Amino acid sequence: MLKGFFNVPVAQNEPVLNYGPGSAERATLKAALTAARAQQIDIPMYIGGKEVRTGKTLEIRPPHDHKHLLATYHDGDKTHVTAAIDAALAAKDAWENLPWEQRAGIFLKAADLVAGPYRAIINAATMLGQSKNAYQAEIDAACEFIDFLRFNVQYMTEIYAQQPQSSKGVWNRVEHRPLEGFVFAITPFNFTAIAGNLPASAAMMGNVVVWKPAPTQIYAANVIMKIFIEAGLPAGVINLVYGDGPLAGEVIFNHPDFAGIHFTGSTAVFQTIWKTIGTNIHKYKTYPRIVGETGGKDFVLAHPSADADVVSTALIRGAFEYQGQKCSAASRAYVPASLWQAVKANMQRDIASFKMGPVEDFSNFINAVIDEKSFNKLAKYIDSAKADSEVEIVAGGGYDKTEGWFIEPTVIRVNDPYYVTMCEELFGPVLSIYVYEDGQFDEVMNIIDKTSIYALTGSIISQDRYAIAEATYRLRNAAGNFYINDKPTGAVVGQQPFGGARGSGTNDKAGSMINLLRWVSPRTIKETFDPPKDYRYPFLG
Repeated sequence: MLKGFFNVPVAQNEPVLNYGPGSAERATLKAALTAARAQQIDIPMYIGGKEVRTGKTLEIRPPHDHKHLLATYHDGDKTHVTAAIDAALAAKDAWENLPWEQRAGIFLKAADLVAGPYRAIINAATMLGQSKNAYQAEIDAACEFIDFLRFNVQYMTEIYAQQPQSSKGVWNRVEHRPLEGFVFAITPFNFTAIAGNLPASAAMMGNVVVWKPAPTQIYAANVIMKIFIEAGLPAGVINLVYGDGPLAGEVIFNHPDFAGIHFTGSTAVFQTIWKTIGTNIHKYKTYPRIVGETGGKDFVLAHPSADADVVSTALIRGAFEYQGQKCSAASRAYVPASLWQAVKANMQRDIASFKMGPVEDFSNFINAVIDEKSFNKLAKYIDSAKADSEVEIVAGGGYDKTEGWFIEPTVIRVNDPYYVTMCEELFGPVLSIYVYEDGQFDEVMNIIDKTSIYALTGSIISQDRYAIAEATYRLRNAAGNFYINDKPTGAVVGQQPFGGARGSGTNDKAGSMINLLRWVSPRTIKETFDPPKDYRYPFLG
């Protein structure tokens, strides 16, 4: 805490509820799930503090139960994007001139609303709309979202408190102004916390925002917006719109007041956006801030000294929690021959024990992938692997879309470390493993470093400290978040700031002060109390 600086509460990580059998939180969450399934809600856009309905509605169905209609939402077009920009700019002056501690109060209240009365509601929305089990929803929609809100307030106060030195007769200060214009937030389906943080972090620093979530996350995004409104967020500060991405981009990226983009999504889309911004750079009042976290092809490297149980557990959890749909999910692994049989047996045993099905059944470890497009893509890769004589299906390999988009957790062993599934991002429960000879550890590090365009997460599992040190150095550019003796997922706000480089993004580290600094434009002010009245310096005498 910054002592004397309005006594802002020290941010602490939100405790994770366990939802064990017979627990009060389990009963509350079960009730929220039942209530949500019992109604079909109508979801509007939120522009300038008003609910906007277009009459052009699209359906939202649970990925694990695509015959059930959860909600409909109102699709927007270019006119709604324009209206959102206008509403944001109309709100800008009052919002950026609101004292920062008043802005902080709104987001701290939002955090308490998520932690309290909205916890089961937002978790249930995430479970149903994005097919996350209770634990995955809890660590995302509740805990991580709460942590983003609380820690970002603390980082904001630290930014404002950082001031330059002043010499005698001079007062120097730095004013951290919001950007001149509006920020465009594009958020993904896989993390409700990211969907909330991307618009909130920019708004917290005094910016106004146009927010477009992934269509497959709109169900929970609607809850987030209701929380912001209940917390006291003024009309027009964050405007929530839906619709076609390229059409929205035509309006956004041609607007002179476009000041920045906060993005999480695919590398291809982000690169297209960057190119468009570059083409239109002469149209903008300022150089826009471009902040993005994109894809990953995240690795686990096991050293011959590793414990087989540690390796297999890291792979199971890292690859298959939330059906491998985390940007950080383990999707390629390198296992020494001396450990392979033990690791293989462990994984086959554990995968055989998995239950797969709807999120409402808390005994299911595996749920559905997000939509039919993802299902078809993953099925295609699995079928290709089955037909390849150089590839062994170690576990899984099945899929079924009768009730939902269910892909069995699949482990394949490849003979070629550059086989397609070792290189391309699949974003699903498919883990590719290359087994190397124990003496090839050095060579394997080179392979890992050059296999993929991505550099998001990775891990080394070893009991040999020299090997750990070597891998940590050699793979320093291959992963923005690097884990030692752990799975490559599960970054915690305030503990492991998250982001990668290369094709994985701008590495502006969500969950840290680094990210918030991207949403301010500093102005240095020097005030001289007794200014000189003669141009002559003493040396002239």
